[in-house]
Amino acid sequence: MTIEIGVIGPHDLVDDVAAACEEQPGVTARRLHYDHESQAPAIVEAHAGQVEAWLFTGVVPYTLAREANSLNRPAVFVDYTGATLLQAAVRLLRAGHDITRMSIDTVTGADVATTFGEAGLPVDRVRSLPYRSGLRSDDVVAFHRRQHKSGADVAVTCISSVYEVLRHEMPAFRLAPSNHSVRTALRQLLLQVGSQAQEDAQIALGLANLSDGDDGLLKEVAGLGGTLARFAPDTYLIVTTRGPLHDATGGFTALPMLRRLADRHETVQIGFGLGRSAAEAENLARRALSRARRVGPTTAVLSLRGETDIVLESTTPPPAPSEVNLAVIAQRVGLSVPTLLRLREVRTSVGDEPLTSREVADQLRVQQRTARRMLHRLELAGLAERTGNLASGTSGRPLTLYRLTL
Repeated sequence: MTIEIGVIGPHDLVDDVAAACEEQPGVTARRLHYDHESQAPAIVEAHAGQVEAWLFTGVVPYTLAREANSLNRPAVFVDYTGATLLQAAVRLLRAGHDITRMSIDTVTGADVATTFGEAGLPVDRVRSLPYRSGLRSDDVVAFHRRQHKSGADVAVTCISSVYEVLRHEMPAFRLAPSNHSVRTALRQLLLQVGSQAQEDAQIALGLANLSDGDDGLLKEVAGLGGTLARFAPDTYLIVTTRGPLHDATGGFTALPMLRRLADRHETVQIGFGLGRSAAEAENLARRALSRARRVGPTTAVLSLRGETDIVLESTTPPPAPSEVNLAVIAQRVGLSVPTLLRLREVRTSVGDEPLTSREVADQLRVQQRTARRMLHRLELAGLAERTGNLASGTSGRPLTLYRLTL
């Protein structure tokens, strides 16, 4: 069995990293270069269906892709500590640089101290800038410039765009991952792929309640790689596995087939259950279908172990604001009533002004990716609408603007 891995990074690193990966039997690498690390999320989205896993040449593009919610396959990045950092120190010494006086980005001070300490090198005049979310390449360049003015002999960077600026101003060295670091990352990735394969093989059962027979359902089930059987007079059993269902629902966020079936049937209620056995999956599918019936005539719900239900899709119009029952909405969107109350307070405070996921995250004191998931669920339920994009002010992609109608 051959596993194809997407290797993402700058032009000067991707080929070497990919070649190191292909030394592993059964691994092929798709080389995906970028000119600037901010392009990483778009590359992932453009090639998402073509690879089984992602290997990033560094933590920066990996973090940008992860924060953009672009990663729907196993993904790791090559670590630049240990062998990579020690290899760079040796090369800098041979080139005549004073490695006890240098500035280094992305790598933490603790990692530098550990690596240099094992080599017997002092670190009291080594300055580091660990990578963190929201750190821009301009910020990294400014850090190295300050350290150079303070006496740093050489700037060591893990970011290609930073190196392209610094190399014209001061002695600069570009960290490149060692083969040992690449092989270590690859082993970690292959373990994740194996675990994901087992998870994707988990059985998924669906119960579909349709008016007017099964018109169009068989074709949709074939798209899930599944089979269809009659379960009851107006209910059909869908048998598939987690992997195809995950892909068809965009990572369990939507179910496009529901809207297509709604064009043919007045009632389309689908409940999916994921379980470790057929019996467990069936029980969860029954629970999901029961909830779909409570939500509305055109609804799909996914039930997971641990009392977790996700409304994948519903074309039922939202109730008028004066009639809104937060307990019902909480069931529909999978959020708690206190969270919905806080979101309503945020909406009231801004009126008709749109909000970004970052602003919602700040108001609710949650991580930005959590806020994105909340807004996406509200959007699917008709309680938030996208109104455009706003430049993020960082190297990441623009932020989406939402207007809350909760």
